[in-house]
Amino acid sequence: MKLIIQIPCFNEEEQLPATLADLPREVPGFDVVEWLIIDDGSVDRTIAVARAGGVDHIVKLTNNKGLAAGFQAGLDACLKLGADVIVNTDADNQYSAADIPRLVEPIVAGRADMVVGDRETDNIEHFSPLKKRLQKAGSWVVRQASETTVPDTTSGFRAYNREAAIQMAVVSKYTYTLETIIQAGKLLVATDHVAIGTNPKTRESRLFPSMGSYVRRNAVAISRIYTQYEPLKVFLRIALVLALLAMIPWIRFFVAYVQDDGAGHVQSLIFGAVLFNAAVVVAVLGVIGDLLYAQRIMSQRIFERVRRIELQLGVPPSHYEPGAKPTGQPPTTGAGAGAQRTGEHEALKV
Repeated sequence: MKLIIQIPCFNEEEQLPATLADLPREVPGFDVVEWLIIDDGSVDRTIAVARAGGVDHIVKLTNNKGLAAGFQAGLDACLKLGADVIVNTDADNQYSAADIPRLVEPIVAGRADMVVGDRETDNIEHFSPLKKRLQKAGSWVVRQASETTVPDTTSGFRAYNREAAIQMAVVSKYTYTLETIIQAGKLLVATDHVAIGTNPKTRESRLFPSMGSYVRRNAVAISRIYTQYEPLKVFLRIALVLALLAMIPWIRFFVAYVQDDGAGHVQSLIFGAVLFNAAVVVAVLGVIGDLLYAQRIMSQRIFERVRRIELQLGVPPSHYEPGAKPTGQPPTTGAGAGAQRTGEHEALKV
C-alpha cells in the first residue's frame, strides 16, 4: 500500500520547510509514504526548498493556474505514480500532520472512500465570530446539496482512496473543497469526517484578501456549485416565488374588478402577467439545467473511464519532475505504474 501526501504550493519558500518537517514517513497500514508538491507557477525557491526537504515528486505548472487546477493536477500525478491513498494538505502548515494516521484510518479500515478533516472551527481562535457563522452556513448548504454529513466543507485536509480520486473532476477555477464534496455525494464515493487539530496561524490567507472578499467568493462559489448540481430545484423555487408575486397584482385587479373599478387597474393585470411569464421562463430554465446536469454526469463518467485507460496504459504524469532521492521504495511512474496496477488487478481476478 502506497500513501502519497500532496501539497499545492505557490511561492511557499518560507512556509514549506516547517510543513515538510512535520510530515510523516511512516503511517500505519502503508508500506510506502511519499511526498509530492504541486508548484503552481512559483517565482521563488519553492522547488529548491522542496527538494532540500526531501520531497519525492514535483508537479511543476508553467504559470499560476489556481488552487483548484493545482489540486486536480496533483490527483492525476499521484494516481499515475501508483498511490493507493492520497492525502491533501496545505503548504502553510495550517493542519496538524500528526493527524494524518487518524485521517486515513477510515479508508484503511474500508469504511470510507473520502475523509475530510474537521477543524471544529468554533475552537479556532483566529477565526472571527462572523467567519465561524459563515463557515457553518456554507457547510450546511453544501451538506444539503451533497447529501453528506461533512461538518467542515472548506477544510483542505482530506484523504482519498484510489477509486474516489479517479472519480474526482474539478471544474471550478476558485477552489476544489466544496465541489469535490458535492461530487462525492452524487457519485459512488462514501464520505466520512474526523476531528483534526490545527497549528497556529503563520500568515494571512492568499485566497481571501479581506472578509468582504471571503463572503463574496464563498457565496458565489456555493451558489454556483449548488445550482450546477440541483438546477431544477433552484429554478423551480425561483419560479414559485415569481408566480406568488404575480398573484398580488392579480388579486388587486380582481378586487377592483368586483367593485366595478377594473378599468382603472389594468396595469396590475399586465404587471401580474409579466411576473407570471417570468416564472414560466425560469421554470423552463430549470428543466434545461436539469437536462444539462444529466449530460454533465455522462461527461464525468467518460472522464473517469479515460482516466482508467490512461492508468492501465501507463501514461506518465504531466509537468512531472523527480524530487529528492526517495527514502522508501523507488517510485513507479509511467508504464511501470500501469503495469503494476494491471498485474495487481489480474492477481485479484485469479
